[in-house]
Amino acid sequence: MVLDDLGSSLRGTLDDLRGKSRISEEDIEDVVKEIQRSLLQADVDVSLVQELSQNIKTRALEEEPPAGTTPRDWVLRIVYEELVDLVGESTDLPLEEQTIMLAGLYGSGKTTTAAKMAWWFSTKGLRPAIIQTDTDRPGAYDQAKEMADRAEVEFYGDPDENDPVKIAREGLDATQDADVRIVDTAGRDGLNAELIEQIERIEQEVDPDRNLLVLDAAMGQSAKSQAADFQEAIGIDGVIITKLDGTAKGGGALAAVDETDSTIAFLGSGETVKDIERFEPSGFISRLLGMGDLKQLTERVERAMEETGEDEEDWDPEDMLEGQFTLKDMRKQMETMNNMGPLDQVMDMIPGLGGGLMDQLPDNAMDVTQERMRDFEVIMDSMTEEELVNPRVVGQSRTERIARGSGKPEERIRELLQQHKQMEQMLKQFQGMGDGDMERMMKQMQQGGGGGGMGGMGGGGPGPF
Repeated sequence: MVLDDLGSSLRGTLDDLRGKSRISEEDIEDVVKEIQRSLLQADVDVSLVQELSQNIKTRALEEEPPAGTTPRDWVLRIVYEELVDLVGESTDLPLEEQTIMLAGLYGSGKTTTAAKMAWWFSTKGLRPAIIQTDTDRPGAYDQAKEMADRAEVEFYGDPDENDPVKIAREGLDATQDADVRIVDTAGRDGLNAELIEQIERIEQEVDPDRNLLVLDAAMGQSAKSQAADFQEAIGIDGVIITKLDGTAKGGGALAAVDETDSTIAFLGSGETVKDIERFEPSGFISRLLGMGDLKQLTERVERAMEETGEDEEDWDPEDMLEGQFTLKDMRKQMETMNNMGPLDQVMDMIPGLGGGLMDQLPDNAMDVTQERMRDFEVIMDSMTEEELVNPRVVGQSRTERIARGSGKPEERIRELLQQHKQMEQMLKQFQGMGDGDMERMMKQMQQGGGGGGMGGMGGGGPGPF
């Protein structure tokens, strides 16, 4: 994902300070040089890099750390605070009735973003609708309709109408029962007079509460001038940065927003409607530095548990802590993990497990892990009800039958049974655990003690998946 190299580099540099009782000016120079190199590689503007570097150096050398704080933790805190300041605040986006207009150039991801935003608002209890006004791009209507269907939200468009303003007007009438109307507009290869005139006419018609600019992360530093141009033309209340999963230049797009009067509203990655998150500067930088993001993690867990439990009303995850842990329970756990999104993103949100631990894993570790999980699901589809409830009955003859039915090797079936056994043993440790015990365990995880618990990634180690 974007800025992975930046985060890895920063964490490595800060780890060099471990064990030091005092930090010299030379140590700070090394940290600052590494930060400069990392930010420049991430395509952050040179002037911003210099300003950030100077702020970090001045604070690290002149400010006194709080009593009991290690030099490494003090420098980490300074870097964290300065990076949060660099990326700026989050766009104000109240959960209330409103109309939002999206603007941006060709290929920025506006249509996909409209559906993602609509889905996000729907998870907050609001009723969103998408109004598609792009009459220039072939297939815009079909793509928008398909994405709205995936997001399960209301949609309005007219493929036979050439006047985007008329579509906008009729769209507002057709969706007046919606809480949030998201108006998608056309784009161009560049911001020209024709596009400005069209967007201004649509804006006058819909009178949006907020104008959000959609920027492709791959634009890097050129996003700075684009944001300024749109700001001058129609006024921008916030920015959505898309395609953060596929470029190393996203630092330029993130930092460029700081150079305008705009703020960041959402971050988008991936192609599904769920691949979006509200931009929270503190959580974003925390993940970058390997400190986790418990707020985002909690939201994803709650949403995933709700989605997983929708199909079976009689399944309660708390039952796993009270009675027998079956393969059916394990399958539900896997479904919940899948509903939380890409495994590497989830890992980054867990204090003590993301960041540094991810740096130590092979590049394909997450892919291997998710491949194993998919194999496990196929294997369980070939098992009987008795085997799913009581995996201990699976011997050699049943293993051979399951292998034939699933098309998976016998070794993979034994891996599944071993994984289930380990998870069952782990859950038994939780049974009867008091609040104090749970609190101590969480502290160990946050201090990095839980890192070994994910050792099963890509192999047969002790961790869950």
